[in-house]
Amino acid sequence: MAKAGGGVQSLDRAFAILETIADAGGVITLSQLASDTGLPLPTIHRLVRTLVDLGYVRQEPNRQYSLGPRLIRLGETTSRRLATWARPHLAEVVSTLGESVNLAMLDGDQIVYVGQVMPSQNSMRMFTEVGRRVDPHTTAVGKAILAGDDEDDVRALLRRTGMEGRTTHSLVTADDFVAELRQTRERGYALDNEEQELGVRCVAVAVPGGSRLAISMSGPLPRMGDDVVDHAVAPLRAAADAIADELRTRG
Repeated sequence: MAKAGGGVQSLDRAFAILETIADAGGVITLSQLASDTGLPLPTIHRLVRTLVDLGYVRQEPNRQYSLGPRLIRLGETTSRRLATWARPHLAEVVSTLGESVNLAMLDGDQIVYVGQVMPSQNSMRMFTEVGRRVDPHTTAVGKAILAGDDEDDVRALLRRTGMEGRTTHSLVTADDFVAELRQTRERGYALDNEEQELGVRCVAVAVPGGSRLAISMSGPLPRMGDDVVDHAVAPLRAAADAIADELRTRG
């Protein structure tokens, strides 16, 4: 469908505004919106005003603009549907590897877990609450997703999150994290070596196609040796590719 028509063009621009706010960490000024989208300031003001009236954007007391509460319901519904589509592929990885498998997405500046399948046979299973939000720098899924981003954008995100250390193993400087992302790109998968939780190791791969999704396998450190991690990468990639195909088909 062409974007030249007035209604369609306005819709396209409105979604560009929402995505730009999300890329900025959820809060942005009008002038920054105009700069990032390349749209004239009067156009930005008119569209943002409409989005505010509809509840999809909120004006903050400091006159910046943030994503609005009506997006929460849409996001929660989408996450539930996504978890439903992905579950058979996650279960296939669990049946192959015997460890817990998670599906997560980058939402603004945070990772949110949207799906999990746990094995039945292991007495010690890794449980990650669906809906839980964490900063991406301490997670394998966050590293997997951010490894494809421009380093300046990654550093800007880290400045916004503050890089709080979850454990003594957490990376707490931007230089160390960016170096870790380079290693992630080189080997094709990401690792969390007790950075989110002591005694837990995690391996993750990004879902291709720019979806800002990743899947991971996590387990107790004694069960997550390098040989197990190496064995996990291929099934995780196969599941990630299958989820990407689901998104293309259902999109």
